[in-house]
Amino acid sequence: MLEWTDDKIIDGVLAEFEQLAKIPRQSGHEKAVSDYLVNAFKNFGCQVQQDAVYNVIADLPASPGYEQKPVIILQGHMDMVCVAAPGVGYDPLTDPIKLIRDEKFLSADGTSLGADDGIGVAEALFIMKNIKDKDHGPLRAIITVDEEQGMSGAINLDPKFLTDAAYLINCDSENYDELTVGSAGSVNIDFNKTVKFVKPHGRNAYKISINGLKGGHSGMEINKGRANAIRLMSMLLHSLNKAGIEYELASIAGGKARNSIPAEAHVVITTNGNGADILRIIDIADKQCVDVYDNTDKDISFDFVRADLPAQVMTEEDRDSIINLLVSLRSGVYAMSQVLPKLVETSANLGMISQTEDLINIKYMPRSSVDSKLDDFAAQADILAGLTGFTADIDKKTPGWKERQDSKLAKIMQEVFQAQNGKPMKVESIHAGLECGWHLLKNHNLDVVSIGVSTYDIHSPKERLELWTIVPQVKLIVETLKRLYN
Repeated sequence: MLEWTDDKIIDGVLAEFEQLAKIPRQSGHEKAVSDYLVNAFKNFGCQVQQDAVYNVIADLPASPGYEQKPVIILQGHMDMVCVAAPGVGYDPLTDPIKLIRDEKFLSADGTSLGADDGIGVAEALFIMKNIKDKDHGPLRAIITVDEEQGMSGAINLDPKFLTDAAYLINCDSENYDELTVGSAGSVNIDFNKTVKFVKPHGRNAYKISINGLKGGHSGMEINKGRANAIRLMSMLLHSLNKAGIEYELASIAGGKARNSIPAEAHVVITTNGNGADILRIIDIADKQCVDVYDNTDKDISFDFVRADLPAQVMTEEDRDSIINLLVSLRSGVYAMSQVLPKLVETSANLGMISQTEDLINIKYMPRSSVDSKLDDFAAQADILAGLTGFTADIDKKTPGWKERQDSKLAKIMQEVFQAQNGKPMKVESIHAGLECGWHLLKNHNLDVVSIGVSTYDIHSPKERLELWTIVPQVKLIVETLKRLYN
């Protein structure tokens, strides 16, 4: 199959990634990148289909004499989590990602990079483009939409694209030396409430901001004890209530995505006081954060500045119902696995709160490898919504993916990695959602693994990709294909 130098592999994969980075591809807005992928795969001889939700399915016909070999799928997702650092002007619907490359890393200028999962898509493009003239069996790329928000691409994928396949290599993991053979399920929960507004009684307006948190992926980094900005803000507002400080809430916002630990939150309040009592509560909260998060979020900052007096504020009842729900929605690790003690079994992320005119929306995402615990969260959501005047919109559960003990694909990949890298490949299940669970629902006999290059701080403006890990990743995939086809 492929016999390329390391530099040609890195440059070739990054050339594909650079094209993807030029195309805005926030979850739910993938048509442009989907159209690009259709043309890219067609240009090197694939038979391509684009379905109704803009998933792309590209088939590279087998070499002569290899037509009866098993169908192998390379799978990734085209959408990305779009976040920017404070003060960075960035419109995820129109602006490209500005790449920064140094000797060790690829990163972005003030925004998330989109290596999750742009680099997996780029690898699939590179491999299928360069393997076409070699001896290989039928090879298929499936590139889905909306993995980051609701996995609607995987959910709506026609089963026919999976039922004729024997193997699926998902290219959406985060460490080049880890082989993922299982993942947690999850459920998306949206709390919504229409609030009432009145004219403010307070004559002074202030904006309170909590910034400087690390944030990160709500599955892979939930066990690192990082602070959640929305939760900190809700506890601060609760403390103002407990202290008997009179204030009115005009607006509240925080977080960027359901599956990202929020790194910032903001409120605008009004009061008749001079702000000294509020500053005293903020100072207490700041000192508590130093005690609790000094090892994980050293740069937390509480900012309290004058603001323009808003035309309207929420009623006290609506203000308190929002605070009560936010305080009740715990965020972080709930339970560790009893089988794999280092693996998180159950967690939840309070990912985002937004306000559109008079509608408050809160995005909440529990995860668990135990399906019944997701049912517990759904029941709790119904009760809490009823108690606080919200509605709870509970999505379908994303199925977990249970380890397959007899996986031929996993065995071959471990052997290949050991031979190529001189060390064993780590084999594990992860506390994060992967599309593999949905694929397995449509073909229970599919042999599935997930791999990826090494990336750090995904879903954040600090996201970066370790460049040298592209080479062993591509070589691992190509040699695995060779062994499966022979």
